[in-house]
Amino acid sequence: MSKIQNVRGTYDLYGDNKRKTKKVIQTASNVVERYGFEEIETPIFEFTEVFARNLGDTSDIVTKEMYTFEDKGGESLTLRPEGTAGVVRAFVSNGLLSSVPVKFYYAGPMFRYERPQKGRQRQFTQFGVEMLGVETPEADIDMISMAYSFLKELGLDGDITVEINSLGDKESRDAYRAKLISYLKEHINELSTESQERLEKNPLRVLDSKDERDQKALIGAPLYQDSLNESSKSFFQAVLKGLDLLGIPYKVNNRLVRGLDYYCHTVFELTTSQLGAQGTVLAGGRYDGLVEEMGGGKVSGIGWACGVERLSMLLKEDIKRKRPIAVIEVGDDTKDEALKIAYDLRNEGCYVEHFYSGNFKKRIMKANKANACQAVIIGSEELQKGVVTLKNLDSGNQKEVLISKLKEEIKNEF
Repeated sequence: MSKIQNVRGTYDLYGDNKRKTKKVIQTASNVVERYGFEEIETPIFEFTEVFARNLGDTSDIVTKEMYTFEDKGGESLTLRPEGTAGVVRAFVSNGLLSSVPVKFYYAGPMFRYERPQKGRQRQFTQFGVEMLGVETPEADIDMISMAYSFLKELGLDGDITVEINSLGDKESRDAYRAKLISYLKEHINELSTESQERLEKNPLRVLDSKDERDQKALIGAPLYQDSLNESSKSFFQAVLKGLDLLGIPYKVNNRLVRGLDYYCHTVFELTTSQLGAQGTVLAGGRYDGLVEEMGGGKVSGIGWACGVERLSMLLKEDIKRKRPIAVIEVGDDTKDEALKIAYDLRNEGCYVEHFYSGNFKKRIMKANKANACQAVIIGSEELQKGVVTLKNLDSGNQKEVLISKLKEEIKNEF
């Protein structure tokens, strides 16, 4: 029988790697809750239409990467490839229009069939936030400042660049689209086959291409900023002014275009140089037409998301487990008391490792391997006197302690 392996593009998280991803999610949750966001959990799979309609028929996610299947009832279902569409679907189907502004955050597994690479797997964990019902630039400023604060609290701000651009409103987008099509048609033979197909369906997505031929062909392409109307320029300037006011460093990237069809006005990415060419660790933007697209009325939206595993790879130091207290019994007649002491200490909030087997020397070795700070040693003679030995495993010092006072003695040590 061949050895059973995990599926390509999946992984097992444990030990320090799991502690790092947990820290990323906990840090993000703490930061966004300070901005008034509350957690939402949506299903891991949705009707395929939820993603196909809202991610755009020409996006790579829809055309190449979605895990889609037919259930026993003949319905087409898809494992969620990202979080925004599901949150907006929840907003609409739960009738939350009267509750705006709505501010949600989520964390959980997403699924995309793509070539596995550093920090990118076919099952990955995404943390994201969505704000629905705020159409003013202050929402954009809050979202970007919140993202920056989150990465700063992770200790990553020294190597993080905030890149920002404006896609403007629909009028600006249509104007730029016409200019871009005209330019690309003149250079169609220089484009990759894939971008030639995109030119007919969604030319803005050519700007997303990482193909060297496309990048070279785009060198002389028109800039988006030249197509922004006055209201779009005013909106973008208000966002930049707010970031300046808060002292958040940024770089305007006129080539930045998010890969999904529903974005407008502000788009942004936070990037690092530590992950090679694919250096984006957090990205987002405004999507004022998405809720209406899903039948929820004219409700503005803005959000961002990050890959938890990619961010955890940037954490330099290992995250140690909390140091436990070791409970070690000596002799069969002390087992019951050892179980009771371990149970009581855990109920007091102590981290306890109870070693059940091996001689005394081996149990002490196990306690040291577990990086225990103290050991509660329960011997037969001591038990008859109602005491145990409390040993500091760092200094080697030890003393007898009344069992009735053990919890107080341990608390005093910390």
